[in-house]
Order: sequence, then C-alpha cells, then structure tokens
Amino acid sequence: MPDDEMNAARTTTREEAMDAVKVLLRWAGEDPDREGLLDTPARVADAYREYFRGYEEDPTAYLQRTFEQVGGYDEIVLLRDIPFHSHCEHHMALIAGKAHVAYLPRDRVVGISKLARVVHAFAHRLQVQERLTAEIADCIQTALEPYGVAVIVEATHACMSCRGVETPGVSMKTSRMMGVFRKSDKSRSEVLQLINNR
Repeated sequence: MPDDEMNAARTTTREEAMDAVKVLLRWAGEDPDREGLLDTPARVADAYREYFRGYEEDPTAYLQRTFEQVGGYDEIVLLRDIPFHSHCEHHMALIAGKAHVAYLPRDRVVGISKLARVVHAFAHRLQVQERLTAEIADCIQTALEPYGVAVIVEATHACMSCRGVETPGVSMKTSRMMGVFRKSDKSRSEVLQLINNR
C-alpha cells in the first residue's frame, strides 16, 4: 500500500469504523441498539484490524535472514498446505485455502516459518487470488534470488458460494512458476509431483 493510502487509513479512528458498522447494520434492516448487537460494532472494528493486518507488514523483511551452511543441499525446498484466509476485494467476503510454496535455492535458504509468514502477510489484505499467488512468488524470487520459485494456491470463495451464483463446494487453483520451474518441463514436473504426492 502506498504511504499516502496507509496514512489515510490510519487517520480513520476506531470510533469512525464502529459508526460505519452501525450504518451497515441499519442498512441491512437491523437495530444497532438491540441488546445482541450493542457490542457488534466494536467487535467488527477489531476483527477488521486483525483481518487486514497485512497492510502493516513487510513480507520481504521475513526473508532477510538466510542460511548458507546447509550441507551442500541443492534440491527443491517445499512447504506444502500452508493454511490461510483472506478477503476478496470485490465483496470483502472470505477466501479460505492453502498455499504450496517451493523454491530451488541458489546458495542460501530461509527458515521455513518465514515462507508461511510471507503467505499470511499478503493474505491479510484485500485480495484476488491471482494477485495473491503472484505476490507471494515475486516476493520470494526478489528476496532470495533462487533458481526458481513455484507457488500454487487453492481456495474457496464465499463471494461465489454465499452470494451471486451461490455455488458451494467449488475451489479455485492458481499457480505461478518462475525461473527453472517455468523454463524446464522436467523441473516443473518434479515440483508438481512433490506438491501432489500425498
């Protein structure tokens, strides 16, 4: 998020956010002063701060500490089934899924928990799945400069299952292959086999 947008977002107070929730409750046909809804505006404001905390994180920072002494290891590093939740930028509806992140190190590796932190930092922003997939891959490629990066994201979208076409049980899969995983059919097949091997 550009600095001017971040500063604008930070000038909105918690009270203003709570007032906005009350407006939405009235618009939906509810009474914000009803007993069961009295604390809802505060809860929603706090939840939104948590849902979208990724705007206050720098995913690249998680990849700055690397390790070179890995015993000569020079094969694929894969972290599979990283659970995440996000919200679509079109309806602010839930996106829930898992990400598979792989890279082929050139001369250094990163702690595996940092890969999950990168996924979560980008997921905790308003998203479309295609951009989420690309941002994760691009961040790892830029920070680590490996021989290749592969990211596959599988998710369900509440904006499709709970509204509009109302079709539950449908999942979307997106991928971004970079470096050797894009250029070499053999490397791509190897990483896909590792991801799909259950």
